[in-house]
Amino acid sequence: MQNYREKTWQHEITGVDGHTILFGVNIFRYNWKRTGRTVKVCDPLYGKEYEFPVYSVRIKREEREFAAGEFSNCVWGFYILKD
Repeated sequence: MQNYREKTWQHEITGVDGHTILFGVNIFRYNWKRTGRTVKVCDPLYGKEYEFPVYSVRIKREEREFAAGEFSNCVWGFYILKD
């Protein structure tokens, strides 16, 4: 039996439309590509469950994935895979 730690989608940051730093850059300045997958996440402030799409983005020649969606008008939640 293989012993491993499962990665989970965890809240990274909540930010406003156009001004959110993720992976060290303003993520809104990059072209997000839908992966076709979705994940269930929980709002860290209110505990409400959402289903957000997973996106990939190329930053400095490196492909990164994240899940994101709007908690409310122009207020976005971003999630990344963590151990």
